[in-house]
Parts: sequence; C-alpha cells; structure tokens
Amino acid sequence: MMHRRRWMSVVGPLVVIALVAAACGDGDDDATTTAPTTTPAETTPSTTAGEATTPEDFQIGMILVGPQNDAGWSQAHYEAGIYVMDQLGLPAANLIVLDKVNSADRPETTIPDVVADMIAQGADLVFATSDDMRDGIEEAAALHPDVPMIWSSGDNAWPEGKGYREDLANLGNIMGRMEFGKMIAGCAAALTTESGRISYLGPLINDETRRLVNSAYLGARHCWEQYREGDAADLAFEVKWIGFWFNIPGFTLDPTQVTNEFLAAGSDAIISGIDTTEALVVAGQAQDAGDAVWAIPYDFDEACSVAPQACLGVPYFNWGPSYVDVAQSVIDGGFTATWQWLGPDWTDITNEDTSAVGWVSGDALAEDAAASLAAFIGDLGSGAVDLYSGPLNWQDGSAFLADGETATDLQIWYAEQLLEGVEGASAAE
Repeated sequence: MMHRRRWMSVVGPLVVIALVAAACGDGDDDATTTAPTTTPAETTPSTTAGEATTPEDFQIGMILVGPQNDAGWSQAHYEAGIYVMDQLGLPAANLIVLDKVNSADRPETTIPDVVADMIAQGADLVFATSDDMRDGIEEAAALHPDVPMIWSSGDNAWPEGKGYREDLANLGNIMGRMEFGKMIAGCAAALTTESGRISYLGPLINDETRRLVNSAYLGARHCWEQYREGDAADLAFEVKWIGFWFNIPGFTLDPTQVTNEFLAAGSDAIISGIDTTEALVVAGQAQDAGDAVWAIPYDFDEACSVAPQACLGVPYFNWGPSYVDVAQSVIDGGFTATWQWLGPDWTDITNEDTSAVGWVSGDALAEDAAASLAAFIGDLGSGAVDLYSGPLNWQDGSAFLADGETATDLQIWYAEQLLEGVEGASAAE
C-alpha cells in the first residue's frame, strides 16, 4: 500500500499534465480539463478490439463522474489507472483522464465527445466509470466499434441481463460485489450503535443503490441478532436519498444537512452510500464535541483518514487488478467484452493485487466489535452465512425470497425494492 502511495505522489503531476487536450485548472487542486472539442466523426480508432498494440505506446482513457481526489468513488478509479500504468511499466503520460463529467459540472460535455477526444489522442482502451454514463458510453461504443471500452458498472455485456446489447461487442462491464462490503459495514454499525438506530446516506435511487442498502441492512440485522442478541424489531434502519452520487448545490439535498438530521433524530451510526465523505466529516465533528457518533464512508480505502476518531471502517473498491487484466488483453489482441461481477479475495480482502472489494477497519471500531466483525467476515467468506436466503420480503410486504430460497445474481442485481425492515423510499417520488 505504501509503495502505491509513494509511486502515485511521483507520477500524479505528470498525469495531470497529460490530461485531455488543452488542460486548464478551475481554481481547485483536483485534476480537471477543458471539455473536448472534437466530434466522433473527426476521430480514427487507435486499435481494434482484436488487434495487438505495442505495449509502450498503449494508452488508456478514463472518464470520471466526480473529482479525481474525492476520497471516494472517482479517486478509487483514478488510482486504479495509476496502478495499471505501474503494473504494465508504462509512463504516467499514457493515462488520459477527464474528471467531473456530469451534467452539473460540465453541462455541455457528452460522453461520446469525451471518448472521441480520447481516441483522437491515442487511447487504445476507454473506461467509463459511472452507472450514470450508460447512454453515452453505449453510443460511443457503437460509434467506435474497433476500440475496446469498459463501463463500470453496467449490464450490456451480460447475456442474461435486462440491458444486454449483443451489438456492442467492444463494450464490457466490470463491477465489484460491494454487497459483501456493505454487509460488513452494516455489521460494524450494528455492533457499535448505542441507540439501536442506523441511518444510510443514499445517493440516487436505482437497482444498484437499492441492493447496496439492502445488503447493509441484512448485515446489520444479522450482527444485531447474532452478536448482540437483540431483536430485529428493535433495530431501526433508515435511508434518505440526496438525489445524485455527490452534492450538487441547488440540485441535490445537502449531505451535511441530511447527516445532521440523522443525528438529531437519534441515529448514532451513519453508513454513507455517496461518493464523498460528508457523513464522516459530520460524525468527526460530533465526536470532537463529545458525542458518541460514528460513520462508515464508502468506495476508497483511505477514506477513514478524513476523521479517524469517528470511523468504524470503510468498504472499498479495488479496480486495479481487473483493469490490468483488461488492459493486458487489449495489448495482447485478445480483448473480449464480458460482464464481470467480482467479489473479495476472502483469503485476504485487503490484498491490493487480488481483491476487487475490501474492508479496512477504522480506529473507532472497538476491540470486541472488531473480533465479532472478523468472525462475520470469515463466515461470509466460507459461505457459512448467506444473507440473501429466504424468507425475505420486499418493503411492500410482497415476497422476495421464499423460505429456503437462495437469491440468484439476477435477483440481487435487479433489486426491485428495499427490503422489509428498511425505512425510506424504494423509488423516486
């Protein structure tokens, strides 16, 4: 881990220099660039999906939905790009990055235009790193069928999936099985709460975000009953959605305000499902004021550093190993668009070279809680505990899983509702 951080500190400025054409700052210290100026018609593919490329000339384009230094989702992807360069022995200048690609920060920028610009610069492989980018990356993939692309997450390359696109043979999907990470987060919250009230700071509402809330709830309920010998009916678990992956003033709810409202209502353990760290910041401030309040951030392995005194731990994505595999397949001329839903390496969930999903316990997690959490993680890894088994009902009381029934990947991925026992909206109003 320290090797990765030291290496990043050396190459980071070079990556910024190599960003999309005519890069310019916007007054803050995160990597950012001007919007692309080329159009799809002006570009020429730099390689084909089945054609080998020279390793030293290999370039990657990476499109981030938020700031590359958000201590969350976008930074996890950005550091995966750095990891790929390191593992393949490529110069930092071969990584082309555009961050803050969303309708609020870059209202005139489209995904097809960004992809076209990156390809014009020589990108042999393009990563679109937000569920929000579905329409744009599918359009771009159709416009550039000879350029391999990855959409994280997505289901267009899943033959059994609802969004399967057989015509997009150059667009694959990669997602981590964060359901396990959220189960662990829910367990840590349940092991720690003194009020018996856990709150979840949610982004927008879709299948992905519903299944992650459900997973956190299942982990919390299990550990509340198993380790604290509590009644599930006495555990309150609520979610409130801000409307996007991170705060956009005037468009979303303010996550700082929402977190303060959770605390005012009696919650003392906050699980964040947004890309940024407001929940942990607020919890840290409350701890400093003498309140027993805790939080669990999301996405990025070093997120606890924002307020370690209040952090129970963080479930995080480790995109690097899978991104290396994809890049190597393109270099070798063997790229195939596949759907990958990758779980933890249960032998070592913090191994940065093998585990797609990890958990790092925080300073605020008590010793006895840490021991119980370790036992829970062991049971998840061995299969002794499978929380997606019935009976489970949806929030409206209808059956999700019958008694003894185990959920399929399809049933988990396409979460129709929140589960019974979760307070909060299952759909946008």
